[in-house]
Amino acid sequence: MPFSNATRKKASHEQQDTDRSVRKRRVSGEKHQSAGLKRHRQEDSDCRPGSAHSGSQMDGSVNSRKPNFSALAGSNGLTNRASSLANSKPGTAKKLVIKNFKGKPKLHDNYKEETWMKLRGAVDAIHKSTSIKYSLEELYQAVENMCSHKMAVMLYDSLKVVCEEHIKHQITQFKGNQGDELDSVLFLRKINKCWQDHCRQMIMIRSIFLFLDRTYVLQNSMVSSLWDMGLDLFRQHIISDSSVQTKTVDGLLLLIERERNGEMVDRSLLKSLLGMLSDLQIYKEAFEVRFLQETERLYAAEGQRLMQEREIAEYLHHVDKRLEEEQDRLMLYLDQSTQKPLVSCVEKQLLGEHLVNILQKGLHQLLDENRTDDLKLLYNLFARVKAGLETLCQHWGDYIKAFGSTIVINPEKDKTMVQELLDFKDKVDNILQTCFSSNDKFINTMKESFETFINKRLNKPAELIAKYVDSKLRAGNKEATEEELERMLDKIMVLFRFIHGKDVFEAFYKKDLAKRLLVGKSASVDAEKSMLSKLKQECGGAFTSKLEGMFKDMELSRDIMVHFKQHIQHQKDSISIDLTVNILTMGYWPTYIPMEVHLPPEMVRYQEIFKSFYLAKHSGRKLQWQPTLGHCVLRADFRAGKKELQVSLFQSLVLIMFNDGDGFTTEYIKQYTGIEDGELRRTLQSLACGKARVIIKTPKGKDVEDGDQFHFNNDFKHKLYRIKINQIQMKETQEENVNTTERVFQDRQYQIDAAIVRIMKTRKALTHALLVSELYNQLKFPVKPADLKKRIESLIDRDYMERDKENSNQYHYVA
Repeated sequence: MPFSNATRKKASHEQQDTDRSVRKRRVSGEKHQSAGLKRHRQEDSDCRPGSAHSGSQMDGSVNSRKPNFSALAGSNGLTNRASSLANSKPGTAKKLVIKNFKGKPKLHDNYKEETWMKLRGAVDAIHKSTSIKYSLEELYQAVENMCSHKMAVMLYDSLKVVCEEHIKHQITQFKGNQGDELDSVLFLRKINKCWQDHCRQMIMIRSIFLFLDRTYVLQNSMVSSLWDMGLDLFRQHIISDSSVQTKTVDGLLLLIERERNGEMVDRSLLKSLLGMLSDLQIYKEAFEVRFLQETERLYAAEGQRLMQEREIAEYLHHVDKRLEEEQDRLMLYLDQSTQKPLVSCVEKQLLGEHLVNILQKGLHQLLDENRTDDLKLLYNLFARVKAGLETLCQHWGDYIKAFGSTIVINPEKDKTMVQELLDFKDKVDNILQTCFSSNDKFINTMKESFETFINKRLNKPAELIAKYVDSKLRAGNKEATEEELERMLDKIMVLFRFIHGKDVFEAFYKKDLAKRLLVGKSASVDAEKSMLSKLKQECGGAFTSKLEGMFKDMELSRDIMVHFKQHIQHQKDSISIDLTVNILTMGYWPTYIPMEVHLPPEMVRYQEIFKSFYLAKHSGRKLQWQPTLGHCVLRADFRAGKKELQVSLFQSLVLIMFNDGDGFTTEYIKQYTGIEDGELRRTLQSLACGKARVIIKTPKGKDVEDGDQFHFNNDFKHKLYRIKINQIQMKETQEENVNTTERVFQDRQYQIDAAIVRIMKTRKALTHALLVSELYNQLKFPVKPADLKKRIESLIDRDYMERDKENSNQYHYVA
């Protein structure tokens, strides 16, 4: 047990009287150092050469053990050391025996009172910020001695009383007129100084009474540590006072409100005082509740005001700025426990209460102007609020439907519909990727919205998409490379997926594909087959079987013509013209109306030769000539020289007439060629009113009338040797569109009939509701319930099925 020097000397004299036989132990040195109130003692024992040596240091050096012996020589010291050492043989190591005191040294009678007064004086000096009379080492030793002699309880209680008296005295500076005269900031600074002084004083006091804190307090769980005792006293006597607490919290809220309004405030003061409230464990009930209430009040009023005054983009940036400011406050001085309720409060008042208003007021404008940065901010802010993304997703879908409907429903936009839809889809995809983080829910909403608006106008979008593909795949389209053309086809397929009436697309696509193949206007066979493979992958082999058949017909026709040319070479009669024939399977190709025209004898003779050749190889087949699809190359002699004219069959029939005369009227040409009236007028317009005017119309004009006369233009000039004279294409009339649609509807009827028979054959008996439901599952095109009912009635009339005699809504299959 360590003692002071005075005590140790007294004990030493007593022990010398009782035991003189033991060799005195020389105390070489004992040093006490105070560094962070840790005591270091070193005792050295002097041994003769050859004897065992024992040393001890409190820092626990390697190969050393803590000695537990006193500095006093006596019966409790090292006994018989001299004799044992004298009797030991040279080179023999002996053990050093260490024994404790048999009894505790006694303290003088007034030791407790004197020592406490010494410690009390030190504590008072700390409270008054004056110098301490005694060294910290001596004070620490005094505390240690008192605790060792079972005075810890008295010492702790006495210290608590002294600290409590001092803290009670401190409250006077905040009470009465002295506290009321201070404004909020000065009051906060004064309470902060009081808190800082208290913390500094408690640290000093604890350093002196550290032994008490580490022994008595640790051994008694019901006793607070010296630091916690200081906190309890400060909380009990100062901050728990209603007026002090109210004024402190009011001042803190005032400073935070000033900072929110843009003023500069002392953030270190805020951090210190809010840290005080946290240390005193009254942060939540004393400050946080009121702070959140004030925050809610401030931002509720601000949100209402700014929603009326500012544009949506500006408002969103303001909200983002406010959230960043609150995050800064959390980092700088607010307690982290406030983070979740604070951020939630700001988000609710500035965003959650105005979700619908924000979207109604500004979403369409942001999307129309493609303001991606603002849209990204909008998405990120709405993601922070409950039901924010759901609301945004709903308005996102509404916008797509509204904007897309303006493109699809307006007939005036038919010429640009598909391109506008593609541009709109690109814009939407960019927004999804850039602003909405490719959110799956937003992507699905976009697809549903496209599917909704693109089918508001039945059949027309499908028709226009087919025509758009035709314009891109037709020869002469030099706008895109093969890679760009492939990307364009991929985009077209995206629109195609949204269409319900895919059979309408097929009908128009097939008609346009036939023209490209027959007239040789296809820009790229690879592109054609690529589009075909995309359609097959999307809709299956049944959808593209006829289109694939068209390509097969063209390949077979080329092979047939190779054999026909070889056959012609063995003919005795020479033929002055060259003929190429395409053999088309009627089931694969569009339906063409047969038209009888008066062909020149050479052409008729050539046709008969080919017919005999083909039927000889393919007996049982029937050939039907389609002059509307024919085209020719004519050689013409003009004064300026010879030219080659690439024209349609109808144009060639008109031009050949001028070999036998000149000055023909419209009626005469019609009678001579047998061309249908409308087709003839368009043919004459292309020859006499176009860019390449190989015949002259009298009188001049764009329209062809019955009495007009036509003469051969011998003075025709052109820089090219081969000149292509385009036939004026008749714009598809409403009647032709109706005819195509009617053919599609007729095909649909066959599909409906086949589906009904398949279902009834499998199920044998079904109610009307179940049959209709099953039909909707199987049919791939939109159909009205009334149309289904008509087809069911038709099949009943044709004895494929019958009604139940007792229940008219029940059907039975008739085998």
